[in-house]
Amino acid sequence: QVQLVESGGGLVQAGGSLRLSCGFSGRTFSGYAMGWFRQAPGKEREFGARISWSGGSTYYADSVKGRFIISRDNAKNTVYLQMNSLKPEDTGVYYCAAGVRTTAYLSGYDYWGQGTQVTVSS
Repeated sequence: QVQLVESGGGLVQAGGSLRLSCGFSGRTFSGYAMGWFRQAPGKEREFGARISWSGGSTYYADSVKGRFIISRDNAKNTVYLQMNSLKPEDTGVYYCAAGVRTTAYLSGYDYWGQGTQVTVSS
């Protein structure tokens, strides 16, 4: 069974940066595409970024493109989300997810972490 554990969330001022990490265990990490999603209070969970199993392909939601960078280290079984130029509207719970397909759709992911809170103050 795959387990995902996010870390790195916190409180940051607008314009600041945070780096989220997601540790993967239970299966072969390099066999899974990974995604980052977020859920703001009162809103549905939405796609943020995804990366292919090799790291050779990435894709971003328009809302984070140019500010966030997704990466992975298959030797460390970890996926990262570097978040720069943060805005108050980036506030929410950030989830990492693993799936066998490289996709931006929530339904394409089989495993989810418990989430980490990111709060951006204005």
